[in-house]
Amino acid sequence: MQIYLPIAEVSVNAFLLLGLGGIVGILSGMFGVGGGFLMTPLLFFIGIPPAVAVATEANQIVASSFSGVLAHLKRKTVDLRMGGVLLVGGLIGAALGVQLFNALKAIGQVDLLVKLSYVLFLGIIGSLMFVESLRALMKSRGGNSVPKRRKHTWVHNLPFKMKFRTSGLYISVIPPILVGVLVGILAAIMGVGGGFIMVPAMIYLLGMPTKVVVGTSLFQIIFVTAFTTLLHATTNFTVDMGLAVLLLIGGVIGAQIGARIGVRLKAEQLRVLLALMVLVVCGKLGLDLLIQPAELFEIGAAGGH
Repeated sequence: MQIYLPIAEVSVNAFLLLGLGGIVGILSGMFGVGGGFLMTPLLFFIGIPPAVAVATEANQIVASSFSGVLAHLKRKTVDLRMGGVLLVGGLIGAALGVQLFNALKAIGQVDLLVKLSYVLFLGIIGSLMFVESLRALMKSRGGNSVPKRRKHTWVHNLPFKMKFRTSGLYISVIPPILVGVLVGILAAIMGVGGGFIMVPAMIYLLGMPTKVVVGTSLFQIIFVTAFTTLLHATTNFTVDMGLAVLLLIGGVIGAQIGARIGVRLKAEQLRVLLALMVLVVCGKLGLDLLIQPAELFEIGAAGGH
């Protein structure tokens, strides 16, 4: 069933959008990521303009993340205090990111920024996560693994410390706030929840136990992406509600399925799978940038006449 999306100015299959929303919802429930790192590029691939994809996908992430976090709240695997600290940084970052997005949109460079940002961040984070996940998997099989959060790092020497009882941590609030700022900027520019940055940062930088990372990440993502969507809708007018609703329905259903799948897999296995998905999406976007530049120049030249 073809439907016309007025803001995006394209016609797409409604069932295709529902399916894409469901897939991203499953990823959200399994990995604690908003799923935007996968959905936004997929929207590019089916012809949705990057500016519309970024703003609208942020809206869908709110729904899938909310659905996922409900399942984790029932299991008491959400550190609400840590989520609150991350949220402070996230709101600041989102406001900064939307300002940058608007400035680049005004000079016609936002599409290139979005795609280059995906290739850069997904490549770096995917590679680091894959290497670390393999190491963790090897150690767990050897039976001699030591929990990451037991290690004393430079993070523990910073001031303004706070107790996070659910995570079993007593660390400075500075690193979580900075992580939140970075994730907020990415949410605004890339249309992502930022989970692919936040999840590894919470595990490897903050030293949080994996069992509470997913739920806490989803908790923060809900509010940051909702704030981002509001800013995009009121300043850019690039949120396509028809597109958002279809992605939302699929995302809510998929998130519940993903949460059930996630609890049946080992934490190390989840990390390896997430890293591989990040690298695959990065590779596809990188190839598109290399293969299509001639077309982009032609479009730019046509628009200038």
